[in-house]
Amino acid sequence: MTDEDLTIDDEIVARARIHAREVLCDHDLEIDRASLEWEVTTRARRRAGACRWNASREVATIVLTRQAYERYEWETFAGVVRHELVHAWEFQQYGESGHGSRFREQAARLEAPRHCETFSEPRYVLRCLASDCDWSARRHQASKPVKSPDQYRCGSCGSDIEVEHADSGRAWTSASGFGGTKAALGDDW
Repeated sequence: MTDEDLTIDDEIVARARIHAREVLCDHDLEIDRASLEWEVTTRARRRAGACRWNASREVATIVLTRQAYERYEWETFAGVVRHELVHAWEFQQYGESGHGSRFREQAARLEAPRHCETFSEPRYVLRCLASDCDWSARRHQASKPVKSPDQYRCGSCGSDIEVEHADSGRAWTSASGFGGTKAALGDDW
């Protein structure tokens, strides 16, 4: 393979592996690197990384998102790599992983963020309609609450919610409002 044959995905994996090796050496985190695989995805829309565990093979696969790599500064993306390394460590040591106290302790040692920031703007914003509540949620896909907000309630106070199409600013509170907005926006949806 020549330098011309290398892709951005190859660059992402190479930089991530080098960073992982440095982190593991500097922080004495016991990860079996032979049981650690790397992938790059272009499908993710909000998460910069993920770690999947294959229990039958006892292999952790760190999946990094190309769009996040392209948008973040290296230090931010390196934080994503460290975050996913903690998940890989938990999977290899305990067969499970989450964001609990064990994760937080190791993430602090590696100076890894507990949660990785999203790298894209949401398509939809859900908001509480109560005047004294500031609850909101972001969505990247037309989930059930986006399509039928009248079937759901505020996550904080239980009041009715509305959904806003982020690009257009148009909002709706029902399934028919969703359909009407989608039809009205046409190609701008």
